[in-house]
Amino acid sequence: MKTLVVAAHPSMEKSTVHKRWLEELRKHPQKYTVHDLYKTYPTEKIDVEKERQLIEAHENLVLQFPIQWFNSPSLLKKWMDEVFDYGWAYGSNGGDKLKDRKVALAVSAGIRVSDYSENGRYGHTLEQILIPFKTTFFYCQADYRSIHAFYGEEKEPGGTEKENLKPMKNELERNTENYLLFLDKLHS
Repeated sequence: MKTLVVAAHPSMEKSTVHKRWLEELRKHPQKYTVHDLYKTYPTEKIDVEKERQLIEAHENLVLQFPIQWFNSPSLLKKWMDEVFDYGWAYGSNGGDKLKDRKVALAVSAGIRVSDYSENGRYGHTLEQILIPFKTTFFYCQADYRSIHAFYGEEKEPGGTEKENLKPMKNELERNTENYLLFLDKLHS
């Protein structure tokens, strides 16, 4: 079965990382379904039943988003609140739709990996910051498979845009290849 990638970036057209990841995923429609929340729901009125059917039609679920204020963009949080409701994602009366489903996160962190460490700028690892997602999936009895991350999207001070983009472009291509490998491992 296929993997559903729920992409939640409020300005996808301006994104370097997420736009590149989605370009690559769309080359493999037999393996991945890309679902862009901000494009699908510009007014943020979510069709909960449609979303649940989409999840149920896929073996794996990946939430792809940029870290914003050490969390996800607001539409993804709203989507989770509405779609992962009692009686569907957890609880009685059919609340087992995420049970044993392989789920993972794909995020862009925007800053260096060293900043996301216990001794770094923020005092926490990215894994620690994303614990609410892991806990949500644990609560829903899903098979949480960790994260794939792109670090260092933020431009270095003093450098020109061209100077900053060249190393990032090379790293982004390597990271995109690793993202596909990460997604393929969800099937094992």
